[in-house]
Amino acid sequence: MGGIGIWQLVIVLLIVVMLFGTRRLKGLGSDVGEAIKGFRSSMGNEPGAQAAEKTSLEVQAEPQRSADSKH
Repeated sequence: MGGIGIWQLVIVLLIVVMLFGTRRLKGLGSDVGEAIKGFRSSMGNEPGAQAAEKTSLEVQAEPQRSADSKH
């Protein structure tokens, strides 16, 4: 009696789509996805981010090693 049913959720969804439009909702969804991906990579929870960071550090260290060996 006091709970939200499926029909109430469908009506709310239709009202949101009518107010904002599908293009705006699609853009909002992609922005939220990018924000979550950026947050995960900054926290180091994404395995690909750790491997990429390690590789970039190795690439940055390589020129310094070759410059040191010349002197």
